[in-house]
Amino acid sequence: MDAAKFKPVDEQLAYLRKGVAEIIREDELKAKLEKSVKEEKPLRVYLGVDPTAPDIHLGHTVVLRKLKQFQDMGHTAIFLIGDFSAMIGDPTGQSETRPPLSREQVDANAKTYLEQVYKILDRDKTEVRYNSEWLGKLSPFEIVQLCGKYRLARMLEREDFRSRLDKNLPISVHELLYPLLTGYDAVALKSDIELGATEQKFNLLVHRDIQREYGLAGEVVLTMPILVGLNGERKMSKSLGNYVGITEAPGEMFGKIMSISDEQMWIYYELLTDFTSPVIVRLQEEVRTGVLHPKEAKMQLAHTIVAGFHGEETARKAKEEFQRVFSERKLPENPLECRIEPLVDGFARVSTKNGDIVEQFNFPVGPTGKAKLAAFLVPLVDMASKSEAERLIKQGAVEIDTQRVSDVRYEIDFAKPGDFLLRVGKKKFLLVTIG
Repeated sequence: MDAAKFKPVDEQLAYLRKGVAEIIREDELKAKLEKSVKEEKPLRVYLGVDPTAPDIHLGHTVVLRKLKQFQDMGHTAIFLIGDFSAMIGDPTGQSETRPPLSREQVDANAKTYLEQVYKILDRDKTEVRYNSEWLGKLSPFEIVQLCGKYRLARMLEREDFRSRLDKNLPISVHELLYPLLTGYDAVALKSDIELGATEQKFNLLVHRDIQREYGLAGEVVLTMPILVGLNGERKMSKSLGNYVGITEAPGEMFGKIMSISDEQMWIYYELLTDFTSPVIVRLQEEVRTGVLHPKEAKMQLAHTIVAGFHGEETARKAKEEFQRVFSERKLPENPLECRIEPLVDGFARVSTKNGDIVEQFNFPVGPTGKAKLAAFLVPLVDMASKSEAERLIKQGAVEIDTQRVSDVRYEIDFAKPGDFLLRVGKKKFLLVTIG
């Protein structure tokens, strides 16, 4: 969009409010937008991210999508990679001092992260910056000056630090520097607006204050909600296993999104799609009145999200595959193949094939040639423990030839030739052949 073709301020505001948790302050945002339209000059909007991990999931995209919306409105989208600040470590949400990352770790993560970000942002219209550009050049004198612009008492008001003090847990001095140094990012970028998650509110407000200390107007802060993970309980996190990675296979993404609750899907509609609020309200009303089945609404959500990362045609195929497997109870097009060879010295030789990738392992069986299914699932589908496999069985998430297995004592006869279709969870299908 050309700067001279900005949409009316009220229209921009209505679009940009969608899904936002808080705007600090909205009257200032409106004033900045009005000035932008009058002067035909785009606002400078930035999102700072420390590359502490290489992978992005849907939870990370909530705030990235808001940056893209500003970009779509014709404003300058700045994606700031905190390559310097990542080596300090953000204390937000930390119950203890986190170990610093090495330069090599940060660089590797930043490269992978940036490749994924362009699945959302327009590569040609995104200004990419690294905060080592200015933070790495600050002299000791300038750092002392920066520290003098914020009071220690206010820093210790933040919940993370206060909690640690109450528990007599250590706080390192470099952690106090984190919000000050990232506040200097806003000074160097001369940003008009900064985006972040709700849990980053303290840091964002510090940045706003630091800008003013350096004679700037003070940026407007927009915070975005934390996306709850697939289980509907805690925030989306790879470590919790309740996430959808944006580089995952289309079918995997589709199936995971279909696993969320009917209530949760409306939050996903709000935060992960470009559907306007009136459209989402209409869909909710159609589901409430029975005009639209919740499953159909959820399939539309899954299709929209998958299409955003993999394209419309791929999303259509993922939807058809899901319907074939879960609605029509048919075998997926490319199930994982598993062959179990004859017993040798009390072990079965198990080979799994996924496309061109073949993996093998030996599995111990009893003298009768039988073994419990729960124990077999651990190496077969890479589960953390036998108890996890037993939990899935108790939940009815394991089937053999479309028949649910609910008894954790269920055994497989490794000495009996034959084949069967094994389903584990909602997304793993294995065509098992014995003999």
